[in-house]
Amino acid sequence: MDVERTSLCNCVVNFLLEENYLLTAFELLHELLEDGRDAQAIRLKEFFADISQFPPDQISRFNALRVADPQSLLEEKETVEEKLALREYELRLAQEDILRLKTELQKRTEYSPDDLSGSNIDVSVEDGPTLQQGKRNTSFSDLGPLKDSERKDVNCAIKEYLLLAGYRLTAMTFYEEVAGKDLDVWQNTTACVPDALRRYYYQYLLSTPEAAEEKISLIRENESLIKTIEKLNSEKETFLKSKEVADGQIMALMKSLEALQKDLKDREIQVQDLKQSLELQRKELNDCRAEITSLKMHIEGSRSGRRWVSADFEQLPSQSVNYHAEIKSLQLEIENLKAKNSVTENPVQPINCEKEYTKTEEKVVEIHEDGAVLSHPMDLACGKSDVEDGEHQRTQTSKENAAQPQEISQETVQLASNGNCTVEKDENIDKKYSELPPDDSGIIIKLDNQLIKPASEKMGLETIQILSDALPKIVPYVLINHREELLPLIMCAIERHPDSSTRDSLTHTLFNLIKRPDEQQRQIIMDACVSLAKNVGEMRTESELLPQCWEQINHMYEERRLLVAESCGELAEFVRPEIRDSLILSIVQQLVEDSATVVREAASHNLALLLPLFPNMDKYFKVEELMFQLVCDPSGVVVETSLKQLVPSVINWGNKLDHIQQVLLSHVVGSAQRCPPVSGVEDSLESHLRVLGERERWNVDVLLCMLTELLPFVYRKAIETCPFPSVIGHLATSETGGAFFSTPLLELYAGRYVEWPAFDWVHVDCLPVLIQLACLLPQKEDYLKNRMTKFLLAVSESFGDHYLTHIMLPIFLVAVGDTYDLKSFPQTIRSRIKGLWPKTVVAERLAIMCLLPLLLAGILGVRSRHEQLAEYLRKLLVQGLMKEDRPINMNAEIIDAVRFLCTFEEHHGIVFNILWEMVVSANVNMKISAANLLKVLVPYIDAKLASTHVLPALVTLGSDQNLNVKYASIDAFGAVAQHLKSDMIIDKIRVQMDAFLEDGSHEATIAVVRALVVAVPHTTDRLRDYLLSKIFQLSAMATTGNDMMRRCERANAFCESIRALDATDIPTTSVRDFLLPAVQNLLKEPDTLDPAHKEALEIIMRERSGGTFETFSKVMGAHLGIASSVTSFFGEGGLLGKKESGDQPAEPVESPKAAMLQSPPEDTRFRRIMRGSFTDMLRGKAKSNEEAPQKQSS
Repeated sequence: MDVERTSLCNCVVNFLLEENYLLTAFELLHELLEDGRDAQAIRLKEFFADISQFPPDQISRFNALRVADPQSLLEEKETVEEKLALREYELRLAQEDILRLKTELQKRTEYSPDDLSGSNIDVSVEDGPTLQQGKRNTSFSDLGPLKDSERKDVNCAIKEYLLLAGYRLTAMTFYEEVAGKDLDVWQNTTACVPDALRRYYYQYLLSTPEAAEEKISLIRENESLIKTIEKLNSEKETFLKSKEVADGQIMALMKSLEALQKDLKDREIQVQDLKQSLELQRKELNDCRAEITSLKMHIEGSRSGRRWVSADFEQLPSQSVNYHAEIKSLQLEIENLKAKNSVTENPVQPINCEKEYTKTEEKVVEIHEDGAVLSHPMDLACGKSDVEDGEHQRTQTSKENAAQPQEISQETVQLASNGNCTVEKDENIDKKYSELPPDDSGIIIKLDNQLIKPASEKMGLETIQILSDALPKIVPYVLINHREELLPLIMCAIERHPDSSTRDSLTHTLFNLIKRPDEQQRQIIMDACVSLAKNVGEMRTESELLPQCWEQINHMYEERRLLVAESCGELAEFVRPEIRDSLILSIVQQLVEDSATVVREAASHNLALLLPLFPNMDKYFKVEELMFQLVCDPSGVVVETSLKQLVPSVINWGNKLDHIQQVLLSHVVGSAQRCPPVSGVEDSLESHLRVLGERERWNVDVLLCMLTELLPFVYRKAIETCPFPSVIGHLATSETGGAFFSTPLLELYAGRYVEWPAFDWVHVDCLPVLIQLACLLPQKEDYLKNRMTKFLLAVSESFGDHYLTHIMLPIFLVAVGDTYDLKSFPQTIRSRIKGLWPKTVVAERLAIMCLLPLLLAGILGVRSRHEQLAEYLRKLLVQGLMKEDRPINMNAEIIDAVRFLCTFEEHHGIVFNILWEMVVSANVNMKISAANLLKVLVPYIDAKLASTHVLPALVTLGSDQNLNVKYASIDAFGAVAQHLKSDMIIDKIRVQMDAFLEDGSHEATIAVVRALVVAVPHTTDRLRDYLLSKIFQLSAMATTGNDMMRRCERANAFCESIRALDATDIPTTSVRDFLLPAVQNLLKEPDTLDPAHKEALEIIMRERSGGTFETFSKVMGAHLGIASSVTSFFGEGGLLGKKESGDQPAEPVESPKAAMLQSPPEDTRFRRIMRGSFTDMLRGKAKSNEEAPQKQSS
């Protein structure tokens, strides 16, 4: 949906404006406006509309700047490239000249410096021609005498230069002046063309002082360049050395990194080994505990032999010897256990296992050689046992005990295993027995008063272990319907087992107890999970139960994913608050995207349960986005759950009703605006309307439902934020139970305007957006208009009749262009309400077509406004039709608005009362409008209302003397025949049609035939036979007159009727008596038939009168809903095998032997489409029939 996108766009806008990326932000503004997302573009609009940041004069100056021409830029680029090439060429020449100057400098050192300076001084003091002559003489003297080969090279070089430079005439003259020299043949000597010419030129230049200065500067520049090159080379060497050092450091770091990684792996392996050794130590510790428990049980068993000792006192000495030996063996075993425990305690201590030391009271039974036995009371598991001895024995034994006091210290060690189980160990048992001498005459047996408790705990731990091992093996063999009986055992094992991996396995078994649990089984499992979460606490719920939920989230069965969704709401109470809006919310978010409807419904329900448990409002916008996504879900069940449970929960939790309202209105209008227009013609009526797709229509529908669900919250918030406390107190005392928004409150609101945004939202934001949406919907969108009507009725019901009168009614009157009174609005709001007034002719038509239905049904359709509704309808239909300047198309739009009003049954009486006034009126236009109105109202009435109101009105109009009125009533009779199948109504229609046909006029005949042919696919057999007989009679009548156009119109109308009737189930007698003769009558006048009609009639003739194969084809064609068989297109007389033939004689034909299969009544869409391609009249009828809206329940 569109709800998650909204939050992201806001983040992007904030980031762009904070980082001052203005070009990107400006481009984003245009993209948002083109996409129709005005709600997200509000802040960008305000930012770029700020004059302080974007002055208008600066923007205009920027607009005046010349835009760079790509062609001019390309030309400038080419010019620069050419200049660059020239500069590179000149640079190369300069470098070559530097080298040449070096060689020339070496040669000049051979000459005398004095001669060179003197010659230069002579040249410098000369003037005019003498100066030039001196320069030439000096240059030639410097060159020295030229040899023949050198002179030839110089001449050839000059010639080549002139030719290359384009100086061809000069080159020709030079060639002629050099007599006796063949300049065309130039041997490949060391003096090539560039060198020879350049040598001559530079020698000439060296004769001037400017050339000498230039030479010196070039030499200095060359030296500086050489030094720079040397410096760069040294820096390069330094960098190379530093690079080698860095590479060495990198290699060293890589080696150290590898060593660290290896060390880390070794440490990880060591940690794993330590963990394994820890587990082994724990197992050994448990074994030691079991052995200790068995020893204690053995001691307790030896204690139970007291009775046998007291009964057989004579055998006591021998038995005491045995006991003494047995005690020694026990002492040895206890020493072994102590050694094991000392080894076990060492690895346990680093893991911070807690040690607790407790002291327990003991009771001692002492047995002496003299036969005196004292039994102290001892509590056992099954009661108290006493020794049946005499009083003397008890006294004697007590004295002996007093004479031999024993100080016995007891130490109990409590070791923790997995943080759950503790075992108490008595370390003084061996100490007590070690104090007994070998030849002692008595045995002192030390017993623990609470020995049975750790023994029972150990037995319980063993029971849990056995249960945990057995449950995974037992569950698969238990019937599915009885597996919930294992839940107490599974819960007990999960709660009490010390091992976390075993608990995870059992928790997995709990969630997978039933493969596809139904609703009752899921509830049982969830109750078990909730009980388990209460007992184990938050940490174990998070670490053990929630991971199992996460594992089931992508399960192939929707029942398992449904279990995950239900657990999110049930278990959220038993985890930490920060987990609720992070992990659990992410699980719900993924379930919202699930493909199963029931899972998305459960996600919506549990998200509503989860919201009150969130610790803060950080995830509000994410939750709001999920809410809009679920509200716009394609499933109606999900939408209903979201509207009834999730939306109220989000509002109560977030307390941001104003933001939800703003986003909701933006989504409603945006869903319609994104659809393409009905017509692409600019400024036309259809260009303002939108063609809604199925998805967009659904979104608008559910968002309007959500708008209706928000009304109670809007009403409550408006009352809570009322700025007039005195009026509230007065209403509470004087108008108890009445409407809150009474006339005094509205007058005070209009006169002394204060801030009341919760109340202003309804009529300042909501109703104008609703009007804007209605102006985007075509006439056929009755369902959405019906939804908007219900919303308006709900608003009037919530806010009261005074609000409807003073606020809602003026707004819609302004929107439809009618008179209004805005005295109940504050001055600051009136200008916005007046802006709804239609300003153009197209806007006025659009208001009548789109908003008038809402005004009639949603504003004036309230029960308390029936009289005002009747007056307004009378004004539109009676008084408005009296005006001759009203356009005809506006009458059609008003009639369509009244038709929409009649989709609500409670308004039928008002409409038909006004219709009867129109029927009995003397105005012809009013009667025609009444007939047209009756025609469009037929689909929304029942047979009783048609018999009592519609048919009498149509009979009255059909008997009118005006032909236009009569013909208009004929079309209305056809609509009645199309939608109502009562025999009484059909009989009345037949009588009235006979009356029309008795007139004998061409127009009446055509009107009757075309009105009835539309009803053929939907009406009864009686009316079909009636139409077929009338066509036979009319086609048998000889046509009078020479008007070919009328004859063709008459024949085509009959052909259309025959083809429509042929597509239905006609009795054999009717085919023999009426259909085939009528076809033969029409074929007698082929010049009046359309070629397509003629071909179709011939096919019908062959099919209805053919042999066995044709009859079978006809039966199959009727079963498939096709008018003609395939063989008729290829056989003799078909479209491809037809031969030229004359009119067929009218011979009696036999009816088909095989009865035609009757097609189902609803299987007529294809037939109507086939017939719809024949004439414009049938196209219009079929279209109107398909687009006829279903009657909406109020």
